[in-house]
Amino acid sequence: MDIMKTSIRAILDNIEAAQEFLDEDTIDQFEDIIIGADNIFVTGAGRSGLAAKAFAMRLMHLGLRSYVVGETISPAINEDDCIIAISGSGETNTIVSAARIAKNRGSKVLAVTSYPESTLGQLADGYLFVKGRTKKEVDDENYMKRQIHGNYTSLTPLGTAFELTTLVFLDAIVSELMEKMEQTESDLKARHTVLE
Repeated sequence: MDIMKTSIRAILDNIEAAQEFLDEDTIDQFEDIIIGADNIFVTGAGRSGLAAKAFAMRLMHLGLRSYVVGETISPAINEDDCIIAISGSGETNTIVSAARIAKNRGSKVLAVTSYPESTLGQLADGYLFVKGRTKKEVDDENYMKRQIHGNYTSLTPLGTAFELTTLVFLDAIVSELMEKMEQTESDLKARHTVLE
């Protein structure tokens, strides 16, 4: 139980620390691209993909046309659309490839990453900087040094810190979009599925 509580605290500490790196102008640009897009495509691999799907659902609740890349009902992406590509490292092959295709078709690319200078970041028209330990850092040379100093990153294994922080940040973006679009919780609820 102690490990579980310590892990929860480490995750919450990461989310709190990561919000210090958020920039209001960058967030506004990110949100404005979403609002201005005809269609919004989201993509991420693995657990980042789950965060992407959760965000796509909320975009739909806002009345926006959102699609998850790879689903059978996703249409072609065009120049008036945008893609939100989630990759902690900004180097995930499938995500970078999707962003390149979208860019080549003239659509806007939004990156959600810990590395804005990455390949994905370089393709992006806007980004959400999510400071969090990613899988990229698991094998770095400072691992033993962190362990000796009591920074037990195994409490947030692999990309957990990035993925959960991304989920929280994207839900917070939804709250801002609600205000910008003058949407209420009742408006969102009216669009929620009734086929459950």
